[in-house]
Amino acid sequence: MSARKRGAASPNAKISSFARSLLADWRKLRLPTSDEPIIVAVSGGADSTALFLALDELKRSGKIAGQLVIAHLDHGIRPNSKRDARWVSSLAKSLGYSAVISRAKVREIAEANKDNLEQVARRLRYEFLERTAKRKKARFVLTGHTMDDQAETVLLRLMRGSASVGLGGIPGIRSLSENGDILLVRPLLWARRADTEDYCRERRQEFLQDEMNRDETYARVRVRKQLLPLMESFNARVVEAISRSAALLSEDTAELQQSAAELLQKAINQNNPATHKTKHHSLDVQVLSAAPSALRRRALRHWITNARGGARRLEMVHLVAVEKLLDGPSGGRVIELPGGAKVRRLRGRLEVEPGTAPQNSGKHWRRGKTN
Repeated sequence: MSARKRGAASPNAKISSFARSLLADWRKLRLPTSDEPIIVAVSGGADSTALFLALDELKRSGKIAGQLVIAHLDHGIRPNSKRDARWVSSLAKSLGYSAVISRAKVREIAEANKDNLEQVARRLRYEFLERTAKRKKARFVLTGHTMDDQAETVLLRLMRGSASVGLGGIPGIRSLSENGDILLVRPLLWARRADTEDYCRERRQEFLQDEMNRDETYARVRVRKQLLPLMESFNARVVEAISRSAALLSEDTAELQQSAAELLQKAINQNNPATHKTKHHSLDVQVLSAAPSALRRRALRHWITNARGGARRLEMVHLVAVEKLLDGPSGGRVIELPGGAKVRRLRGRLEVEPGTAPQNSGKHWRRGKTN
């Protein structure tokens, strides 16, 4: 391994263009400049390794002052996963940082619960990062998602028929868990995957290659290997274009979400009687019916998500079905949702029975990347 420990911080030291771009995003996201713990998720791939190296560069140049803690979860899915965990631990130690390494029995858990392997891996990784942040009293967890990840995510969601909230892509910063205080931050969404690889080479630092990233049985890999190259034959900068569109949609969605939250509160408060067979708020049909569909569906999605404890497997087709309960004067109709949840109309109100509360995780995962 070529990385070596360096001396004390030098505020006047010249920094690389990659580190300067990271610093610009750091300031835009209003990340801390004080000396507080910051968790950096490192898989060992080029993206997360470049993020770690650039943060190290900024620290040693005196541009940031956070206490970096490297976190790595060995999913135990691949034969070389233990070796990769040791590699990440060694890299952290060589640069003078502590590393938290953990292992999860993803395959066994997925088989026991008859759940999707990728979904379980993603959920366990989030839980590990949150536990680590709490133990280290850190407010921020950083991951190495890039503009390429953004484009892949948007295309996958577009093919699923996602609404604008999904097509807004990967947010630069969001809560790590529902109603949690720890923030998940992606400070490399400005960078291409080639940029992270070039920076690692500039630092003379090797990075790990994950054979799963070449396995085209995964939808995300097929998008990367087949769909995006085809799209680039029409527009060589299609990744940048998709990322730009996602950013614009995200801005629009934020405004719509605020209006939808106000609609939801109004529907809850409108002569809200005691709920029927459930502790969850019921909604006034008249208030919802009078609202534009774009706001109504967002309000319904938020209401159902809160009741179920997550949005997993909740798609537009389900929201449209629930929306149809608003039509006509009759009550007693029921819509069944994934996970056993039900929404029923009783006279002038909608009520929800949450059923089981599925974990809120995405359908498309690859090692080292969580959306």
